[in-house]
Amino acid sequence: MKKYSDLEYLKLSKGERFKYKFLSFFAAIPVAIGNLFKGIGGWFKKAGLSIANEAKDIWTTFVQGDWKTKLSFLIMGFGCLARGQILRGLLFLAFELVFIGYMVLMGAEYLGLLSTLGTKGPYQMTEKIELMPGRFREVVKTVTYADDPTIHNSFKILLYGVLTIFFIVAFVYTWRVNVKQNKIAEGILRSGKKLKSGKDDLRSMVDDKFHATLLALPLTGILLFTVLPLVFMILVAFTNYSSAHNGGETGLFHWVGLQNFQTLFSWDVGGVNYSATFGEILLWTLIWAFFATFTNYFLGIAVAMIINKKGIRLKKLWRTVLIMTIAIPQFISLLYVSKMFTLNGLFNGFLMDLGIIHTAIDFWGTPTLARVMVIIINIWIGIPYLMLIATGILMNIPADLYESAKIDGASGWKQFSKITLPYMLFITGPYLLTSFTGNMNNFNVIYLLTGGGPHVNLSNGAGNPGDTDLLITWLFNITQKGFGEDGAQYYLASVIGILVFIVVAVISLIVYNLLPSVKNEEDFQ
Repeated sequence: MKKYSDLEYLKLSKGERFKYKFLSFFAAIPVAIGNLFKGIGGWFKKAGLSIANEAKDIWTTFVQGDWKTKLSFLIMGFGCLARGQILRGLLFLAFELVFIGYMVLMGAEYLGLLSTLGTKGPYQMTEKIELMPGRFREVVKTVTYADDPTIHNSFKILLYGVLTIFFIVAFVYTWRVNVKQNKIAEGILRSGKKLKSGKDDLRSMVDDKFHATLLALPLTGILLFTVLPLVFMILVAFTNYSSAHNGGETGLFHWVGLQNFQTLFSWDVGGVNYSATFGEILLWTLIWAFFATFTNYFLGIAVAMIINKKGIRLKKLWRTVLIMTIAIPQFISLLYVSKMFTLNGLFNGFLMDLGIIHTAIDFWGTPTLARVMVIIINIWIGIPYLMLIATGILMNIPADLYESAKIDGASGWKQFSKITLPYMLFITGPYLLTSFTGNMNNFNVIYLLTGGGPHVNLSNGAGNPGDTDLLITWLFNITQKGFGEDGAQYYLASVIGILVFIVVAVISLIVYNLLPSVKNEEDFQ
């Protein structure tokens, strides 16, 4: 593709400029992907060098350190305690004791079972129930881990196994900090300076290191409630975890490797078109996200500009009316709107009363019409948000720019395309990206309006998807309604979740690096 200089670009016609920008966008995608993989490779290289340097430093510290430092390699915090840093020493020692206790009591057991996810599952036994004196009835009972403590629970093994790995990583990191503290302490003492006491450490926690103190609890929460569940979800994709094999009551689940990914990318598995279903739903999800994002964006800007225009009366009233759609819960408004467009709904009745139509329009029963309807109704929901955002930005665009443009004879469209829109795109570029990714996972609008239906073109797909189902609502059906012998297929939902993450991440990284807010940050400073 030919690249133009700034002067050559200015000589191009509008159509040629659009074509150049359009082709440049797609030409930049392979470069962006290449840079991404190059960055990943560079990160691994840096990580390898960092590990090598850390190992070298640990060995040097052990060889050159005194006996207190050497003993601290085995008993964490000993060097700090021996040198009078009691608070640090006790914290290091307490962490080591907690780690050892956890590993002895449960961590080692769950880590050992992680490779199999359990070997002894629920079993059936026959027991006699006395109906009346002398009369018994045999009943088959399923014995689970709740009845027999020797029975394994795959779910707990996977969860606590991952938690144990996290704990081991935290222990290794803390042990490394302990070694560093001994090296630093030796260096300070050799220079003739005094080590910090426990009071100094406490004072530092609420003074120069107060930011670290504040971040400690949120960081722990992120690790436990965000990172850990995310890793657990990814690992589920490599098992056969389902309602038929839930790990406890209905049977153990086990590792299946890449089998679930192979299933999803197969055209026909037991009469179910997994790959075709995923491709069609992904395509519709991207189409939906595109229109749901940009229709709201441009119409929201248009409404804000109309309301802000000089001479418009009752501006506060119009803004209040629009904001009312935000105040009303979507659960109520969307369900009500969905009933308005049914065969015997208010809208069909109104059109028939006026004589415009003689047969009710099946809004939710026709695939194309249903898709158009959810996009249109989403505009009604999304415009108020964009109107509020655009109003604040429009008020901050310097009026001198418009005055200068008018003096130069610029039309209203020129003012919009050369001043308003570039300014809006620069400020709201990141919002546009997050809005697009959010619409890809917009559960409420689809589920409350159509429930994913109608089920016309995709009826042979896994989980019985509908023509308006997004990946997120399809995933919901797979986990809640289930299908086939396995029932709710959590493993398949996990695979879909991983693929959705990959798609969203790739799109986000590419588009983010092409945003004016990132590329031309200095232009508006």
